[in-house]
Amino acid sequence: MSDYTLPRSERLRSLTAIRRLFGEGRSGFVYPYRYVWLAGKQSDEVPSDGRGIEVMFSVPKKFHKRANKRNLLKRRTREAYRLSRESLVERAKEQGVELQLALIYSTKECHNYKTVENAVQRILAQVCEHL
Repeated sequence: MSDYTLPRSERLRSLTAIRRLFGEGRSGFVYPYRYVWLAGKQSDEVPSDGRGIEVMFSVPKKFHKRANKRNLLKRRTREAYRLSRESLVERAKEQGVELQLALIYSTKECHNYKTVENAVQRILAQVCEHL
């Protein structure tokens, strides 16, 4: 059985890494998300289990003023990513790259989980194609 957790080591937290991601990364849009990703060669400090992927989830306050709505959308996005990431992890491992990914929810509507899941799966498929 595969591991479906999302530990802290897989979250993009470093301010310098986030600045580099948004400065040098490629971006795209799959409704309702804007996504930015950056791939680089794998270094020795990445664990041998192939988890060289760091991800960040964002829901801007500009579109959703209430914190409970932002948290709900981030929770749905994390869940969809967690359950759909296996193909991306395998592809990154076979290519030998580190991947940084940011998912930014970009609409004012609060969509259901099925819409979020389909969008996240399409984003991961597009990123896999470009690796």
